[in-house]
Amino acid sequence: MKTSSSGRALSSLPARRLTNAQLHPHAARILNTNTRTLDAATLTHLQSWIGKTETLTDQITASPVRALSATLDRDDRAPVAGTPLPPLWHWLFFLPQPRQSELGPDGHAKRGGFLPPVPLPRRMWAGGRLRWHPDNPLVVGDVVKRVSRIESVTHKAGRTGDLLFVLVKHEVHNAKGLALSEEHDIVYRADAAPTLVASRTVLPPEGTNFPGGGPSKNCMAPTLGTGHLSALNAGPAPVAAEQGAAWTAQVVPDDVLLFRYSALTFNGHRIHYDRRYVTEVEGYPGLIVHGPLIATLLVDLLRKNLPDASLSHFEFRAVRPVFDVAPFKLHGAPAPDGKTVRLWTEDHEGWLTMQATATLA
Repeated sequence: MKTSSSGRALSSLPARRLTNAQLHPHAARILNTNTRTLDAATLTHLQSWIGKTETLTDQITASPVRALSATLDRDDRAPVAGTPLPPLWHWLFFLPQPRQSELGPDGHAKRGGFLPPVPLPRRMWAGGRLRWHPDNPLVVGDVVKRVSRIESVTHKAGRTGDLLFVLVKHEVHNAKGLALSEEHDIVYRADAAPTLVASRTVLPPEGTNFPGGGPSKNCMAPTLGTGHLSALNAGPAPVAAEQGAAWTAQVVPDDVLLFRYSALTFNGHRIHYDRRYVTEVEGYPGLIVHGPLIATLLVDLLRKNLPDASLSHFEFRAVRPVFDVAPFKLHGAPAPDGKTVRLWTEDHEGWLTMQATATLA
């Protein structure tokens, strides 16, 4: 008999169709205003953001660095002035800080401002490319400036509705000049418009195969429930993670890890910490693990196996969401030339969820 994470039999929990308004106090507002297509006038308006810039200043302080080290369960020395900032840890700084009244019902800032006001409801960090300047590392104590520019706004038609890709280029400077260049890929997409059925948990969203639809792996995680998503197979087919990694580590993405990373990055998006919201409103099976956290964990795997290495480039692409319903694996494989390292993540069913390449300095 399948059970929920609380131990109750799922079969004893009656399945009851919910109206949008019953899902959550904000559900009707979110779901009834769901835009699935963009007309030509809207797209032209959104593309007028191309070339828009934003400049922010900050200081690399020790406290967030120390806190992320603890969150990643690292036994690092306490950071002091001059301590080099590890790769990707600059995401602890230049954090957007909207006022409480400026937040939308999903916990994100309301649309508009520097980023275009895309009406598609779901926003994801799709990937990025970063280049460090080894002769000018960022260090604790640096006063830093980030100049950001909207490079492109690109529309594509997907199987579940429209997709809009926004490319943002960031350049981070310290007193010595340019230290880091980053291209940040953001994708907005239409909701898959699933039909939700109440239960303790629901099946994963579009693209997931059940049962026996993929390279299933044994796992100690709770079994998912029997809720139904009508758009179950609307997305692209999942891809099996490759085997034969030189390095592997397992991560248990529990509530506390996700909450701590959300707090460190001042990320109010409720899909990462509000279980009722993410399951009942957005229809996912559990809390979603942050894409930047997964990328940071991949680089951390490299750092643990090559402690003396430094990075010159890093690129990553999110392939599939990772949920807190089960552990997932980090993998790494250095190239024979000793210059690059392939990195990827694998969920509990064996699917590829993120792939990355690190270039060593």
